Amino acid sequence: MSGRHPMKNGITHTILERERMALSTVTLPQVLAKAGYVSGIFGKWHLGDEEPYQPHRRGFDEAFIHGAGGIGQAYKCSCADAPGNKYFNPAIRHNGSFVRTEGYCTNLFFTAALGWINQVKDKGKPFFAYVTTNAPHGPFIAPPSNTKRFTDLGFSSKVAGFYGMIENIDENMGRLMAKIDEWNLAKDTLLIFMSDNGMTGGGSGRGKVGRAKDGSVMNAYNAGMKGQKGSPDEGGVRVPFFVRWPGKLKAGRDVNILSAHIDLLPTLAELAGVKQLPDNQVEGRSLVPLLNNEEAKWKDRHLFTQIARWKTGSEPNEHMWKKFAVRNQRYRLVGGSLYDMEKDPSQTVDIANQRPGIVKSMRAAYEKFWKETRPLMVNEKAPMSPTRPFHVLFNKQNAAGGIPKWEVPPL
Repeated sequence: MSGRHPMKNGITHTILERERMALSTVTLPQVLAKAGYVSGIFGKWHLGDEEPYQPHRRGFDEAFIHGAGGIGQAYKCSCADAPGNKYFNPAIRHNGSFVRTEGYCTNLFFTAALGWINQVKDKGKPFFAYVTTNAPHGPFIAPPSNTKRFTDLGFSSKVAGFYGMIENIDENMGRLMAKIDEWNLAKDTLLIFMSDNGMTGGGSGRGKVGRAKDGSVMNAYNAGMKGQKGSPDEGGVRVPFFVRWPGKLKAGRDVNILSAHIDLLPTLAELAGVKQLPDNQVEGRSLVPLLNNEEAKWKDRHLFTQIARWKTGSEPNEHMWKKFAVRNQRYRLVGGSLYDMEKDPSQTVDIANQRPGIVKSMRAAYEKFWKETRPLMVNEKAPMSPTRPFHVLFNKQNAAGGIPKWEVPPL
């Protein structure tokens, strides 16, 4: 959303008022609006449930979202979804008001996105559609049509739900791509598929996620990488990033250059023709040269991971050297351990003693990053909200006239 590290937007947790994106941050849809783009979000926001932080106040023209970090979640702060929400038939906040839906959450988010795209394309407007599924996240619940083949093999309902969620996303991606082709938008539309963290172990916290009735074990695939979600190791943060743009980008290529989420804003801004980026905010780089030519010259740099999530009220500086990592094209420093990611992508051999100069330079880069970041952690002393905004708004609307049924847009 910002082109910079999340902690520089004040985000140091996923709850406790520390998930809120600083109101001073200029967002990607606000940048794209300079080039005449309209923007829509469909699914998960998780950057603040209080009204000033909501996406329809941060540049999105269309917002079809659940609250908190997951459907049905509620915490002792402002971060909470509509009361009683489930993955099937959830109440969704649509442009500021709640609607009742019918169907499975992921299907609904893609349907809403497609309906909106269908409307804006007929108006001839360039668009940015941001589809952010809450799946695959616990609790692991998927449509029966997606869990059946896993339960038939004897896997638990939890494991079947996890992989069923992933299969359902795949089906919806296929539906999206088919519509983009049907509407003759493919040659004018950059399509990106990505994730937000490494392997989760199917919710088990381990690589082995289940055992079938024949005794076989289903392993969570992690490409041999060390770590998973919540870890600063490669397996905790590396994600897929697939790009499709028929006629503009040559297909079937792998670009083996380090990149990150901070690069998306400058990339999309350049493609949209935006010349001026927010002052002193964007630290990412446009990926356009690499999209056009995987052999393009690219200066190496350091990227930073900090798990954060320290106790509210504690001094962040006390956690500076904990649960952090520094990555460049070749090396990953995790705490005091250094790994050669080209020769040892599974992080099996610590070479810190063999490369003290690399360790020193990476620690110095991280220290510089922290000193820049600490003053921007604006949520550290934020008081806990006495109310849950989604609960308050839902109950108020329900009492005033009820929650209307969502009108499914034509496709």
